[in-house]
Amino acid sequence: MASRHPLFPEKLARYIVEHSVREAEVLRELREATASNPHAGMQIGADQGQFMALLVQAIGARRCLEIGTFTGYSALAVALALPADGRVLCCDINAEWTALARRFWRKAGVEHKIELRLAPALETLAQLEGPFDFVFIDADKENYQNYYERSLALLRRGGLIAVDNTLWSGAVADAKARDATTQALRSFNDKLHEDSRVALSLLPIGDGLTLALKR
Repeated sequence: MASRHPLFPEKLARYIVEHSVREAEVLRELREATASNPHAGMQIGADQGQFMALLVQAIGARRCLEIGTFTGYSALAVALALPADGRVLCCDINAEWTALARRFWRKAGVEHKIELRLAPALETLAQLEGPFDFVFIDADKENYQNYYERSLALLRRGGLIAVDNTLWSGAVADAKARDATTQALRSFNDKLHEDSRVALSLLPIGDGLTLALKR
C-alpha cells in the first residue's frame, strides 16, 4: 500500500490513499524499488509525501533542507513541487541508500534541484547559512532536539519545520515503552510543546508528523 498508517486500521488507511493520493509515476517506481530494502519501513508513505509537497507550495518555499534522506522519496516529492529555481539540500550518511535516490532524482529530471551532502547531519548543519523556508527532519531520533534547534536557527520567520515519527506507532503514549528511542521522542515532543518560538501541530499522518511554524 502507498501509505504508512500504523495509527489507523488498514481499511481507513486504504481509503485515505484511494481518495487523496495522486502519486507521480516516478515516485511510485521509487517507492516500489525501495520495497526490497530491509529498512523499507523507514520510507514515508505516498500520502505523507503529497502532504509535504502541498506544504512547500502553500508557503511558497524555494529553499528546503532535509535531515535524513534514505532512498530519496521525500526529497523527490518536495523537489517536484518546487518552482524551477527551488532547491533541496539533503543530509545523510549512507552512500548505498542515497545512490538509489540519485538514480530516481535523475530519472525525474530534478537532480539539478537537489544537493546531497554525505556527512553526519550536525556537521553539515554547522556549515550552513540560512534562511531556509522548509525543513524536514527524519533521522536518528536521539538527535531530534539538536536537529530542531539548528534548523530553527536556519529557518526564516514564517518558515516551517516538519518532524517525522513523532508518534512512533503510538509508543510515545505507552508508559511501558521505555526504550531510548521512545524516551527521546517523548522528551522532544514535551520540549516542542512548550516552545513559544513556534506555532505547533502534531498530526496523525504516517507515524506522526509534527509541524512547527517559526513565529
